[in-house]
Amino acid sequence: MGGVPTNAFLVIAALFGAYMAMNIGANDVANNVGPAVGSKALTLGGAILIAGIFEASGAFIAGGDVVGTIKKGIIDIDAFGDNTDSFIWAMMAALLAAGVWLNIATKFGAPVSTTHSIVGGVMGAGIAAGGFAIVSWGTMGKIAASWVISPVLGGIIAAVFLFSIKKTMVFKEDKIAAGKFWVPIYVAIMTWAFTTYLTLKGLKKIWPDIVNIVGFLPDEKKPSFAVAALFGLILGALVYWFMHRRLAEKQNLANNRHSINALFTIPLIFAAALLSFAHGANDVANAIGPLAAISDAILSGGISSKAEIPLWVMSVGAVGIVVGLALYGPKLIKTVGSEITELDQMRAFSIAMAAAITVIIASQLGLPVSSTHIAIGGVFGVGFLREYLQDHKDVKKLEDEEQRLEKEENKIEQYRTHLQVLIDLPDEKKDKKVYKEIGKLYEHLEREEKVLEEELRIKKSLEKKQYVKRDAFKKIIAAWLITVPVAALLSASVYFMIRGMML
Repeated sequence: MGGVPTNAFLVIAALFGAYMAMNIGANDVANNVGPAVGSKALTLGGAILIAGIFEASGAFIAGGDVVGTIKKGIIDIDAFGDNTDSFIWAMMAALLAAGVWLNIATKFGAPVSTTHSIVGGVMGAGIAAGGFAIVSWGTMGKIAASWVISPVLGGIIAAVFLFSIKKTMVFKEDKIAAGKFWVPIYVAIMTWAFTTYLTLKGLKKIWPDIVNIVGFLPDEKKPSFAVAALFGLILGALVYWFMHRRLAEKQNLANNRHSINALFTIPLIFAAALLSFAHGANDVANAIGPLAAISDAILSGGISSKAEIPLWVMSVGAVGIVVGLALYGPKLIKTVGSEITELDQMRAFSIAMAAAITVIIASQLGLPVSSTHIAIGGVFGVGFLREYLQDHKDVKKLEDEEQRLEKEENKIEQYRTHLQVLIDLPDEKKDKKVYKEIGKLYEHLEREEKVLEEELRIKKSLEKKQYVKRDAFKKIIAAWLITVPVAALLSASVYFMIRGMML
């Protein structure tokens, strides 16, 4: 650092940035690999290894040369004027507060949006430094809208894919023939979606270099949707041809659901890797964006809305994510993979498809979405679809059960009425035959009450069959709703602490 007078701030900010990156790795990466682990397509160790490699690759290869220091224009940096110190304190407070909130959420097993965490942190520190007028409330309104848009879109798309897979393969008489026909189509769609997604979201940094190498591409600063979709179409066609040939050669597959699930295992592993790459390329900015802003402000002595990201700053983000994933990621991976609803390869594949397609749709429509909320929404979507299909199947069973219950209740009522009549007889009319009949009625009542108890248990199991664990559902929704305000309050408190120490 040489003779930079405020180098201590940069050292502390680097620690805060590393802490934030570790918490991103601990909390957010679970959304990419959790479904694959929950479906047994990947082991926990294998998932951590794949995610670590592709997260770091995404951050280094496509992490972005230039990142807006204030994501999505949350605050107006002109309000800081020439007060560089106040800006540095605000960015440090935002990093620490977002990291602390993610740490708490991870501790309680709640997957939350790292983007919303840093948004809340920047907003809270901005308000503490410059008042409520500094915040772009229109942007904050869009972020609030994403709390609904992201999980609903992700859930609907995941449910649609899962239902389509069930209708085209699982519900068919000859499942293997249906699988050999349809699995290449679904994997080709996945290839198109992920190629389009990665081209749009992950190759912005190196796109000018690609254009220079491949002369026939349009000379644009970033890839257009048309170009990305064309790439996806070409690669999807190649993957369809390859998968079709491979599956045609497969023999001795059992005609059951397990065989269909097994056909999705390899595509699901690729999906987890590609999601991790895209996540590393995009969400690393949540840790290094404010750190790059602090570095630029300290070294240049001024405040700019954009800042070049030095290699050491990118390394802090990339390495921090991998270390956080390795040390603390398993808790959230297990939560996403198995503690919300039971997943198999088909369900996990549908969730991965939802993650890619929702981002593509939202980016083209200009809708704000959270990758975390999309993935968890997809998990909820497949769980609630299972409940719906099971409910639909159980309607007739429930009707039959209710009829049996009514018969049992009527029979018990008749026994009780008859018994009461015999008990109310005067003692002189109660002979040996009457007492014998009373004894038999008590035996009948005891037997029928046990039958009724069993019928009630069956009816309850049919009514209460829930494939989405409601406690996990409520906990996650609550964590989503409080992420921005809690991060903002923490950040404002940290800002005032730093300011109080420095003034």
